[in-house]
Amino acid sequence: MTYLEKIRTKVEENWSEEVGTLRELISIKSVAVRNDGDVPFGEGVDEAFKYMLAKGEEFGFESVNVDNYGGHIQFGGGDEEDRDIMGIAAHLDCVPEGEGWTYDPFAGEIADGKLYGRGTNDDKGPAVATLFAMKALSELDLIPKKRVRLILGLDEETDWEGMQYYLENEEMPTFGFTPDSDFPVVNGEKGILVFDIAKKFKKQTAAGLEFRSFKGGEADNMVAASARVIVSSKKKSDYDAIKERAAYFEEMYGVPVQTRAMGKSLEITLKGVSAHGAHPEQGKNAISCMMAFLGLLDFTNDDVTDFIDFYNGYIGMELNGEKLGCRFSDEVSGETILNVGMIDMDRSSAKLTINIRYPITKKSEDIYAGMDDVCSRYDLGIIKRAEREPLYKAPDSPMVAELLTAYREITGDEETEPLVIGGGTYARLFDDFVAFGAKFPGGADVEHQKDEYVALDDLKKMTVIYAEAIRRLGEA
Repeated sequence: MTYLEKIRTKVEENWSEEVGTLRELISIKSVAVRNDGDVPFGEGVDEAFKYMLAKGEEFGFESVNVDNYGGHIQFGGGDEEDRDIMGIAAHLDCVPEGEGWTYDPFAGEIADGKLYGRGTNDDKGPAVATLFAMKALSELDLIPKKRVRLILGLDEETDWEGMQYYLENEEMPTFGFTPDSDFPVVNGEKGILVFDIAKKFKKQTAAGLEFRSFKGGEADNMVAASARVIVSSKKKSDYDAIKERAAYFEEMYGVPVQTRAMGKSLEITLKGVSAHGAHPEQGKNAISCMMAFLGLLDFTNDDVTDFIDFYNGYIGMELNGEKLGCRFSDEVSGETILNVGMIDMDRSSAKLTINIRYPITKKSEDIYAGMDDVCSRYDLGIIKRAEREPLYKAPDSPMVAELLTAYREITGDEETEPLVIGGGTYARLFDDFVAFGAKFPGGADVEHQKDEYVALDDLKKMTVIYAEAIRRLGEA
């Protein structure tokens, strides 16, 4: 039998165990919550982390826990003359589950050949596939000369503090990949900026329809799936007008607006469709829809009205930042992607949290400078929160070429070329890293959405691909 035939056979032998492991991991709600205690990212993330380390030890691998900020599972490296480290950086945290699921997001339910749950695709499924790829090679005695480390990140969906802490306390891998994106292989990632646009409001004095609060969204890198506004007025006619405009809005835009009395106030709610912030076109942003609806109302506070007008005039439903002044593009990576992830607005202030993916030939200064004119005109402040610089490797570089060969050997896909994406992965933190899988060409983008899933056939296929990639690059 060839190496590949042996790997396929071994993955098949371990298949039921692999699926069971992923289901158990999905059952752990590992949304990162910053904590100053012994579990820096919360109990759920810590439980998932300890579960994976224990699985690695059960399979005979060495495990390392770096102060509960991250760690790795290692095998190989028997040749003392070759002490290179091949790293595979996955993450065990996940975004909040959101609403509207058909299946329990933390039950690992299986239906129609798919395993459903938050993190099945991003990134627990690929992490488990990598672990079982290592298990298959170990059981076949295909031990890499290089040290192979499955590095477990714990706050990839938020601040990356855990992985940075890990790298400050452990050796930097010589090369490797992260299984947290697309096949066949990703050779470039756009730059990422996260920032707030903020505005202070003057005190309202006039009588009439009073704006009280607006909250929406759950994370900067998710398309907001819901929005909730509270208004108040002493006149019943104001509420009647809002209800009439809600019916008009639904008829014109196809987005239902719900209203409900709350004592003397009125609650307005609206549902959107969640999606990954790198692919906002696949969702429907509830914040943007609600802003469009609020533009139909007459508030007494001019500052509130001005902020709503700013949003509708310079952000609105646009996803490329053109009216805001930050639309750029290049031939390699395409144009700017803009996602409004969250809003927190009341009678005294407003804060929009925005996630921007910008072309690899641009810099963050270009984005901020582009917005200066509009922000100055509306007296808006910008609060910078996070930045990830672009990543790019030539399509014919050795790392990209070797991973592409492994992918093509297993899939037979000779047509699909390396990709440049809007998503951001751990590859940016490492030396000579790229993203490699785990979504196959033509597959649905289900990460960060309701009913996230991994197709079981894809899970098996990616396990074989990762095993072959480790064998090749680790020189087993």
